[in-house]
Amino acid sequence: MTNYSFRYAISPKDLKRYDTIDLRNEFLVHDLFVKDSIQLTYSMYDRFIVGGIMPVDQSLKLETIPYLKSENFLDRRELGIINVGGKGKVTVDGIEYVLNKKEALYVGQGCKEVVFSTAKGGQALFYINSAPAHKKFPTKQVSQKDAEIIQLGEEKYANKRVLNKLIVNSIVETCQLQMGLTELLPGNVWNTMPAHTHNRRMEAYFYFDLEAGQTISHFMGEPQNTRHIFMQNNQAVLSPEWSIHSGAGTSNYSFIWGMAGENLDYSDMDICPPNELK
Repeated sequence: MTNYSFRYAISPKDLKRYDTIDLRNEFLVHDLFVKDSIQLTYSMYDRFIVGGIMPVDQSLKLETIPYLKSENFLDRRELGIINVGGKGKVTVDGIEYVLNKKEALYVGQGCKEVVFSTAKGGQALFYINSAPAHKKFPTKQVSQKDAEIIQLGEEKYANKRVLNKLIVNSIVETCQLQMGLTELLPGNVWNTMPAHTHNRRMEAYFYFDLEAGQTISHFMGEPQNTRHIFMQNNQAVLSPEWSIHSGAGTSNYSFIWGMAGENLDYSDMDICPPNELK
């Protein structure tokens, strides 16, 4: 079963009038993992799609949705997949890829059939991002050993973390989609600080591996006009190109960042010093 929803893009001027309910309705993506279901959210920010896939008793095929106006989901799109659960399998046009937790798969534009299933003895949870594509690039699996790993932050600032670049242009050829996974070390809670914006790209954050009973406050908005959204485990948030995207949790956690837009330059950021945020 496939369920889908739609989100409009909004102006930063509109954000100033939003209350908590408005913020959550416009930007928070919840209920990503539903038994034997594909959950998709189509956003007008760079026509980015965020989704969660939880195959339990059956395999799930990625079907097209009305917003795409295409016979197959990937006729004019590319797809990034990261498994955040137990061992799972993704079959792309008859070729099977086994993904362990925190491993990724890039699927190129034009592939006809993508099927998700859980391997014996585990429960796979597939988090997906998709963006429009103008060219077909090869499907490629990215394991942890293939990732570009960077140590970031300091315990002094409670932001010591490990950045795993998975579906990025230094590892996988893509049209515009970029994805990676960041792990906060125990005792560290801040991600992406100093915060930044990048007007050339939108972004989506997916938070997972958060301890039960804990929460994450995701900060968004213009640097001098910020807002926050409290989030739970296995939830995502859309981040417009004009918005910062940063967060702090009541315990450590992991998150996946996915981007699409004007360029593939990971370092293309407009930094906002922490003492200048408002």
